Amino acid sequence: MDDVVGRAVGLVESYEELVREDLPERAELFDAHVHLGTDIDGMRGDLQELLRIQAAHGITRSFMFCLDEPDRHPGFRAPNDRTLAFAEQSDGALVPFVRLDLGEGPIEEATRCLDRGAGGIKLHPRAQKFMLDDDRLAPVFELAAARKVPILIHGGRGLPPIADALARLMDAYEPQLIIAHAGIADLAALARHFSGRPGVFFDTSVWSPLDLLDLYRLVSPEQVLYASDYPYGTQPGSLYASIRTAHMAGLDDEQLRAMLGGSARRIADGEEALPLTPPRGPQDVSHPLTFARIHQYLSMATPLLWTRQADTIGVIGLALNACDERANGHREDTERIRELLTVARDLWRAFPEAEDETERVRAARVAFRLVHLANITAVTSPA
Repeated sequence: MDDVVGRAVGLVESYEELVREDLPERAELFDAHVHLGTDIDGMRGDLQELLRIQAAHGITRSFMFCLDEPDRHPGFRAPNDRTLAFAEQSDGALVPFVRLDLGEGPIEEATRCLDRGAGGIKLHPRAQKFMLDDDRLAPVFELAAARKVPILIHGGRGLPPIADALARLMDAYEPQLIIAHAGIADLAALARHFSGRPGVFFDTSVWSPLDLLDLYRLVSPEQVLYASDYPYGTQPGSLYASIRTAHMAGLDDEQLRAMLGGSARRIADGEEALPLTPPRGPQDVSHPLTFARIHQYLSMATPLLWTRQADTIGVIGLALNACDERANGHREDTERIRELLTVARDLWRAFPEAEDETERVRAARVAFRLVHLANITAVTSPA
């Protein structure tokens, strides 16, 4: 097990050079969405690990907030205290956001943490079980506008449509708003309300490169903020996905610099936002069938890896067989995908050998990173 995990980690790390090669000159990297702490689902974000990752990849700052912690009651007070302490220890690398529970003194907790240096507010309607038409949200938006701090709100899986209610709150109070996870919960409607609207941003913390391509198609490049969702999102896959899709969408170097860090830095420093340019990107995506097949099989593999199940369907084998196509004109990319998937297959097969659950979780996460890199390559390889 240790040998195959070591091979897998080394292969993942080799993609750091590909990411560096794709960066525009003078690019500043600012991660708009990271967590520290321990979630009730068992996921853990570690301060020293995050700082090592950021230093290794040239990420200068991040917006940081707690997870859905076991000791979150009352009102996330203890986790928010840790968030503020982590920020102090980071020497300016982490901008702390206060996380709120609408049922447990949100205005009091937000005010307490903003007074102590928090730079924004984090809301999670799925985890904290509220809807966007909840009357308790209005004073939160009013406070954010008055204190001139951004609200970052979960916009990913597990939500009903959120755009109309969120637009009403924004019309009434107009704080800066960051919609997490590319707003995939309600992307089309969110784009109708907010595309081209100053002060509203979308972060890139999603798994699928296709979601990012659709986001670039619908909103201004200056409204998009690079984000990893650490510890759920990892490097170099997170940067690899955001940069490859941005190139595919046709963002120029100035727009890419804004997405990677320039726009988030302006939010953090209270500076005026960049002027908004029109959305970029194709209405349609054309791919060789080889890559479409690989993407299909790897999409099937992902939930199996997330739940640490065996590959009883044989989806990795099907994706590897698709790499055998010789006439598609993209041998470099298919060979790169083959290398990733061969190691992922070996690691997946080794799961049963793991002595305990911690080892199995570690192996599954590394295998997922390999599959994710392969999928990004398949989706973003040119037609």
